[in-house]
Amino acid sequence: MSSLQLLNMWFEETAKLGPNRMRGNLPLILPHTRIGLLGGSFDPPHQGHVQVSLSALKQLNLHHMIWLVSPQNPLKQHKPAPVSERLNAARKITASHPHISASDIESKWRTQYTIETIRNFQTLYPNVEFIWVIGSDNWANFHKWRGWVDIINAIPIAIYPRPGHSLKAGLGPAAQRFRSAQRNLRAPQIQAPAWQMLKGPHKYEASSQMRHMKQDHTR
Repeated sequence: MSSLQLLNMWFEETAKLGPNRMRGNLPLILPHTRIGLLGGSFDPPHQGHVQVSLSALKQLNLHHMIWLVSPQNPLKQHKPAPVSERLNAARKITASHPHISASDIESKWRTQYTIETIRNFQTLYPNVEFIWVIGSDNWANFHKWRGWVDIINAIPIAIYPRPGHSLKAGLGPAAQRFRSAQRNLRAPQIQAPAWQMLKGPHKYEASSQMRHMKQDHTR
């Protein structure tokens, strides 16, 4: 089955289900498709997230990108806005992008760590090719993540550039330990461990910057 046929089937079946009947707030995920997973607090979601997603869709030959609006980042002390508020904002900003969806599935699964979320996806959808998408700032500190070696061995990882972090990311513990696993993830049926530095804009507003701007505006 061609990629175009898969995409047409995805749109037809999703239209039948409707947004309120999607399983666990996830879009319909068909077998033998490539799905990008972009996790984060999305507090708030912004055009930078959209830019990253559109770039990853093209560079990685993805059928769809799913934003995983997390309850709380274990490595961040900042308490985010309620999940429902962030999810609604994410859906609003992606409404005009049919290949991008937002989900709070981690809240429903009650998964706290990325490795748990990945295992759930791979168990539920064994015939789907998932790629984890993160920023170079996270890749630079990936060795601090719970089960980081297991994550790299479980799923291909695509890293998008963030201002001031790309060089550090390339020299970080994760990149050094898995140096031989760097490859082009656009190729089909890539097996983990595998990672790639994506091309893209190195400058856009981060969620933390937008929060500060909003706070300053409301003072």
